[in-house]
Amino acid sequence: MTVTAALIAFSVAAGLLTITPGLDVALVLRTAAVEGTKKACLAGLGVCIGTLGWGAIAALGLGALLAASQLAFEILKWAGAAYLVWLGLNLILKPRTRFELDGAAAAPRSDLGWLWKGALNNLLNPKAGVFYVSFLPQFVPANVPAAPFMFGLACIHVAMGLVWFAVLIGATRPIAGVLQRASVVRWLDRITGGVFLGFGVRLAMERR
Repeated sequence: MTVTAALIAFSVAAGLLTITPGLDVALVLRTAAVEGTKKACLAGLGVCIGTLGWGAIAALGLGALLAASQLAFEILKWAGAAYLVWLGLNLILKPRTRFELDGAAAAPRSDLGWLWKGALNNLLNPKAGVFYVSFLPQFVPANVPAAPFMFGLACIHVAMGLVWFAVLIGATRPIAGVLQRASVVRWLDRITGGVFLGFGVRLAMERR
């Protein structure tokens, strides 16, 4: 896989992941609706900082392992493939019918608190870390330094997140209404699940 092909493939997958409703989207939408634009922007920025943190952790740790060990590559490949296939099948066979916007914790008192809340919302979600560890390595082309390339991919994902959060905040009510429709949630889950399943199978067939 060339660098260009890797960037295109990652951009498609990351773009779909970005718009699929989850905990981070719920936080930003609810904050925009209840607390206002400024606090929602800070929460969204915090989420992106958390995502960048996971990207740095994955890039630094996995980059060293992949460079040093063929065994680590094989273990990571099969573990990542199994996780992505499991995740994809669950989204396809058991799609959600509702996207929850309620149940947020007490509101922070300061602007910095909203930034911190967004970051923790992402960093304390173990699924985000497991996903990054499984997802990023398969987009690293042969003969390309793994750590900086994976961190660059994480930066692309963060840039997409910033744009998407800006759209969410700017059109909170109509977007929230659309995401409350059972048919929309089901099809987003199924499409995302199909992409994850395909990448999981592809990862299992990957050769170093």
